Order: sequence, then structure tokens, then C-alpha cells
Amino acid sequence: MERTLVVLKPDAVQRGIVGDVLTRFERVGLKIAGAKMFIPSQKILNQHYPSNREDFVRGIGQRTLDGYKEMGIDVKEQFGSRDSLKVGETIRKWLVDSLKSGPVLALVVEGPHAIEVVRKIVGHTMPQKAAPGTVRGDYSFDSAYLGNINKRPIRNLIHASGSKEEAELEVGLWFSDSEIFDYDTVHQKHMKE
Repeated sequence: MERTLVVLKPDAVQRGIVGDVLTRFERVGLKIAGAKMFIPSQKILNQHYPSNREDFVRGIGQRTLDGYKEMGIDVKEQFGSRDSLKVGETIRKWLVDSLKSGPVLALVVEGPHAIEVVRKIVGHTMPQKAAPGTVRGDYSFDSAYLGNINKRPIRNLIHASGSKEEAELEVGLWFSDSEIFDYDTVHQKHMKE
């Protein structure tokens, strides 16, 4: 059994697709072990997107540099720099501002291989690359380029932890133990038999 964090971002909540996303998780047998709707605090967001971890911020910037190179566009025209740290700092700020712009629905999703299964259901981080049938493939066509020229993050609807280590860290950041529930589902019963 694994637990993973899923955050339906303000764009997903505002579009009214929360029910469909929850249904997709439950339909494959995953369990919603925790759920809460709120506007995340600056403290949570600063820990979720840590500005003091240069490798994290540079990683955000480098993915942008790589994407711009792939599209044949000079990143310096948009960001005034080709430095992955400076680009990453800008995008990190956009991410934080976006997540506190309205309510989110944070979930703890549990089940066998939950991290991998959730990531498959959610689809590629870049919506234009997400396969049809995934959340992002069905509900978003945004791209890094469109986000960046409009000075905002990609509207990709949802965050899902990318690894076991990330999931453990993020579940503990967004939820207290008392907000996570242990109960059996019909799917669990059938998997034990």
C-alpha cells in the first residue's frame, strides 16, 4: 500500500471537474484516505515549492530552458536571462501565486502502487503532451509557452507526487495524521481474497 498527495489546483476547482477526477481514482480501486478544501497558506507553499533549495529551483528553470530550446525560442526574450536559477525563481513565484489564488482540493490517495497509478491517470505534466483519457489530456491543452508568455504557470489542473520520497514528504506537509482515515473498501477486500 502506498499513499500519495494529489492537489486539485484552483483551475480544476473553478472548472468544476473535481467529481470526475475523484471518480477516476476510485474507479481503479484507489481509496481517498484524506480530503480537504482550502486556500493553501504561504507557509505550506514555501515548503512545497522550496525557494531555499537551489537544485529544486534550478530544475524548474532547466525544464523551461529545455522546453524553449525544443520550440526554437530564445528564453532570454521572455525571462531576460538564460540562467536556470533566475528562470526557476520566476516560475516558482508564479506557481505559488497560482496555488493561493483560490481554493484547492488536497487529497491523500491510497492503494497498491498508488503513486504510479495516480501519475498515469493524471497524465504528462505538460498538458499538450498528455494522452487522451488522462485528466490533463482530457481537460487541458495548455503549454509552458502559453503560460510563460502570459506570465503564469502551466494550467495543468492537478499536482501528484512523483516518487515515494516526495509523496511521504508532501502528505506530511499537507495533512496531519488525524486528517487521514483508515477504512476498508470493497476493492481492498477483493484483493485480499
